[in-house]
Amino acid sequence: MHYIKELLSNHILAVTLLSWLFAQILKVIINAIVTKKFDITRFFGDGGMPSAHSATVSALATICGLVYGLGSFEFAVTFIFATVVCRDAMGVRLETGKQAVILNEIVESFEELTKEDITEVKLKEFVGHTPIQVIAGILLGITSSALFFFFFMVK
Repeated sequence: MHYIKELLSNHILAVTLLSWLFAQILKVIINAIVTKKFDITRFFGDGGMPSAHSATVSALATICGLVYGLGSFEFAVTFIFATVVCRDAMGVRLETGKQAVILNEIVESFEELTKEDITEVKLKEFVGHTPIQVIAGILLGITSSALFFFFFMVK
């Protein structure tokens, strides 16, 4: 029971998970506005606006900086972690999504030409993020952590 109480009272974990949740909810809303249809699968999917990965790690780094100080080990580790995750989201993962689009088109064209199914699985195309999606995620993470800190942790 002690472990559960500790877990539930972990403010750093709470604000980090809340930032992820806010990003995922926003992703569903923004996708519905853009596509004019509601798709709940966007809540669980990768890619899209804003980047939940960026929001999550930015919230973690921000809350660690606010709680432990910008000169702390905790902030240093989480800042480097956030930098790597955000860079990866708009680098390797974005390129992977672009490649998936091209490969899916090649497979589809080949299947049309040969009248033969060569694959049952379509590659996932929403994998990475554009720079603006990552920046939006970073701003969401920083804002949610700062608000949480100043409203709930500062006495």
